[in-house]
Amino acid sequence: MKMTLMQHFSELRRRILWTMLVFVFAFGLGWLVAPMVESLLIRPLIDVWHDAALLYTGLSDGLMIQFSLATLVALIITIPVLMWHIWAYVAPGLHKNEKQFLLPIFVLSPILFMSGAAFAFYVLFPIVFKFFIDLSESGAIPVVLFPSIKGYLAFAIELLKVFGIAFQLPLVMIILNRIGLLSKQTAQRSRKYVIVLIFVMAAVLTPPDIVSQIVLAVPMWLLFEISLLFMHRD
Repeated sequence: MKMTLMQHFSELRRRILWTMLVFVFAFGLGWLVAPMVESLLIRPLIDVWHDAALLYTGLSDGLMIQFSLATLVALIITIPVLMWHIWAYVAPGLHKNEKQFLLPIFVLSPILFMSGAAFAFYVLFPIVFKFFIDLSESGAIPVVLFPSIKGYLAFAIELLKVFGIAFQLPLVMIILNRIGLLSKQTAQRSRKYVIVLIFVMAAVLTPPDIVSQIVLAVPMWLLFEISLLFMHRD
């Protein structure tokens, strides 16, 4: 059944309001679990630095960290809900082949993002943090390391986002292939340039150390090769 323009606006408003309501409740939940999220994010550092000591450098740091982590939890909960509402809103107007093309994107994008964040948390964090700590404590002059907790959490969350976005590479390549902007042959011929670009991007997106750059670049390279397997030849 076709809907009038006002009915479309009414449905859109309803879905926006539901999404906002979910965000508000998720923020409240995030405020309650923020200390647990903070402990979770600090755990990789403590595992490789048993004498870890993080500092509050300002009176408002505790409040700002609580607010930031609550917002992070709210976004993690709300974004899948938002994507579902977007899909539910646009799907009735799509043809069958368009649905078959778009639905996997809506499903796979958050999965790839979480996979990238999980890879950063479980693989990258221990390597990078151990490298930084050893580097700081290996100087000729004794050094007492007291990083700020606000700076550490911002750094950790930024790395999670970078890896989550980087793991979208297969999805981007397959989409470009399906809409005719990138052929499999072109991607294969450009392999050596892509590898160089991947390492350049890794150098820009990660901290200035060779370890974290390699840990990002190698999975992206593998994702590129895996993407080729799912691309159409023409």
